[in-house]
Amino acid sequence: MKNILFVASEGVPFIKTGGLADVVGSLPKCIDKQYFDVRVILPKYTCMSQEMKDKLSYVTHFYMDFHWKNEYVGILYAEVEGVKYYFIDNEMFFNGFKPYSDNALFEIEKFAFFSKAALSILPVIDFRPDLIHCHDWQTGLIPVYLKERFQGSDFYRGIKSVMTIHNLKFQGKWSIKEVQDITGLPSYYFTPDKLELFKDANLLKGGLVYADAITTVSDTYAEEIKTEFYGEQLDGLMRARSNSLRGIVNGIDYEDFNPETDIHIEYKYNAVNFRKEKVKNKRALQAELGLAQDDKMMMIGIVSRLTDQKGFDLIAYVMDELCQDSVQLVILGTGEERYENMFRHFDWKYNDKISANIYYSDALSHKIYAASDAFLMPSLFEPCGLSQLMSLRYGTVPIVRETGGLKDTVQPYNEYEGTGTGFSFTNYNAHEMLNTIRYAERIYYDKKREWNKIVDRGMAADFSWNVSAAKYQEMYDWLIG
Repeated sequence: MKNILFVASEGVPFIKTGGLADVVGSLPKCIDKQYFDVRVILPKYTCMSQEMKDKLSYVTHFYMDFHWKNEYVGILYAEVEGVKYYFIDNEMFFNGFKPYSDNALFEIEKFAFFSKAALSILPVIDFRPDLIHCHDWQTGLIPVYLKERFQGSDFYRGIKSVMTIHNLKFQGKWSIKEVQDITGLPSYYFTPDKLELFKDANLLKGGLVYADAITTVSDTYAEEIKTEFYGEQLDGLMRARSNSLRGIVNGIDYEDFNPETDIHIEYKYNAVNFRKEKVKNKRALQAELGLAQDDKMMMIGIVSRLTDQKGFDLIAYVMDELCQDSVQLVILGTGEERYENMFRHFDWKYNDKISANIYYSDALSHKIYAASDAFLMPSLFEPCGLSQLMSLRYGTVPIVRETGGLKDTVQPYNEYEGTGTGFSFTNYNAHEMLNTIRYAERIYYDKKREWNKIVDRGMAADFSWNVSAAKYQEMYDWLIG
């Protein structure tokens, strides 16, 4: 058996703020239990739901030197769907109403503590991993601590580490003086070839320098982050480590997202009967949201954080023109105030065509995937993106910009060859996006059989976790040897 340890700041079903939690919750379940013993370490946040807290049982506790103090490290345990989870408990660091705070320095101290504690509990829980799989900047210090102090003991010697970048934008940066004080790392670790970047300490950079391999969440994103535009000032390091860097696209949970069994939608359907059944979900959603009742009107869904990264400046630019077309738009999400207010304004102005739902609801998101004809995702950058995978699964045709995971997972429609699972455009340009939407409208209204074939191909694509898990296993085997 090969032992694999996942360490992350969040994971479903315990705590979730974004796509990272889906990966950490789904991937360990799909890795082959015959060959791999996969376990997960998470922080024990006080904001976890009571239902989840009730699953945890106390294992033991000890005290650890950290930041000139003796800090309490509690260990709790739970097993869910065959995966063993360990939780690190310390109420000073992990209390609060949300998993993350807005205090950057406190976040760095919290996750430095978490990284050191995650390594320190391993002999106590009697689990020696062959490989530690670290996720995002919150665990960036694990490869560093492993090399700097833990490898000296026989128990830790030879443990490999992998760093997965879910979004390069978030790096864990602060002044060298304070980070050195918190982490207890010697000063020679804060040089440009190690943790220093433009006179600051950078936790993600530390992880990327010291990890044995680096992965990111799509092939295209792995290439993009070697360029200045996408590289977030780390493009030089990504080029230097390009031999150790690979992209593996995320999957989605095909049990959660299944139009045949989805508890959130009224009318179930599958790849065989969607031509008759899918439209019933559109009718139901039009009624629920007060849109004009029209089976034939093309409905475009958007489920997203409303931020610049997701391309909402493009949508804002052509919104009036788009509203002149015979389409309905259903928006769900929260984010920057200007985009929230823009959608509220257009909802008021074109009441029977636009529905702005400025909040988040899991149930409504499933209804939008099931009811819409097309799904719009014009992102500026998108490491992987999960919404386009969900829409493909529900027979909703994605309209995307060719970047990161969107480029890897949506094959553009080619009317001459009769191929493709969606529509895409290349340049970050509002009218290029609008032209692509209008091209999709033309196929939808004038070539309905072609449209249904696009849906067929989309629903037949396999983006389940099993495909991604096989690629991760191959990497684990290669690293462990």
